[in-house]
Amino acid sequence: MRMPKLTAFLMATAVFASALVASADEVHVLNWKGYGADEPWAIAAFEKATGNKVVNDFFNSEQEMLTKLRTNPGLYDVVMINAAFNDQAMAEKLIQPIDVSKIPNYADISADKAGSPMLARDGKVYGVPWVWGLTALAINEKAFETPPTSIAEMWNEAHKGRVTIRDDAVEAVQFGAIATGQNINDIKDMEAVKAKLTSLMPQIKTFWSSENDWNQMVASNQIDIGTYWSGSADRAKTHFKLPVSLVIPREGAVAWLDAFSIPVGAKNVAGAEAFINTMIDPKFYVEWVTKVGAPVSANAKAVAALPEDAFNRKVMGDPGVAKRIQFQAPISDAQREAYLALWQELKVNVK
Repeated sequence: MRMPKLTAFLMATAVFASALVASADEVHVLNWKGYGADEPWAIAAFEKATGNKVVNDFFNSEQEMLTKLRTNPGLYDVVMINAAFNDQAMAEKLIQPIDVSKIPNYADISADKAGSPMLARDGKVYGVPWVWGLTALAINEKAFETPPTSIAEMWNEAHKGRVTIRDDAVEAVQFGAIATGQNINDIKDMEAVKAKLTSLMPQIKTFWSSENDWNQMVASNQIDIGTYWSGSADRAKTHFKLPVSLVIPREGAVAWLDAFSIPVGAKNVAGAEAFINTMIDPKFYVEWVTKVGAPVSANAKAVAALPEDAFNRKVMGDPGVAKRIQFQAPISDAQREAYLALWQELKVNVK
């Protein structure tokens, strides 16, 4: 029997309204995979405490992240962004101002991170600092009696065919800048960078893109040394029990700051604020460091809650380390294209 039109309309409307209510309780997060904010125990705790359900979508590079924001307006409530890319996201109106008064733990963000010009514009906050870390060196402890102290170790003939570097043009060029004594955000001599990286290519075993790539190479004893993220090196040693140590060379290291933003068109802003507040909470951070290993929290109280001898407090908090690291700043599309062209040219020479 056919349903009366009015009854059918009302039922359809009720179903649609129910779907809206259900989706309003979802927090859609554009995220790095395996990077703290998607830990199952953390998600479960957040969902239990707030009633929101987390729906993660993942990206493998900042360019992919930006593309997903551009092509899926209104889909995401939270996005994790390297602060160096916030400027581009703000310029393209992909992210919106954040009312930090709705994020109680924001008050404990260290002043230097909260005050980053990369995360604000016209007096409005567009990114909440989450964690910071380094792209430095990590070693296979089996290959060294004592850890090296210089970036030059990557060029040591003793490691020929047993060196790895991340397959990322910007990071590689900035690494080359440090190796040639230059400012990563103001490279004056690109020819010197090119020459230095060219001479590194015969040393390379292969390139890595993910933590799993790097860790598997160490586990199978295929590499001696390579560039690596500080938090990943900590996880490799703490969580996976691999013979890995982080080295912050005397020449310096590339530093980065990751933050959370709220995309334009987010459907669950309140849920996004709650999610961000949880992710910068000291309780979450200490558990993350203890269970898995993590970069350094931007929350000063979270770092202070670590044991005094914890790496992220003792070493990463060392003023001597702070003096020789360089934080990534935004770069132009023209610079990015030039770096990519150089990197593609260099990679051809790796067998």
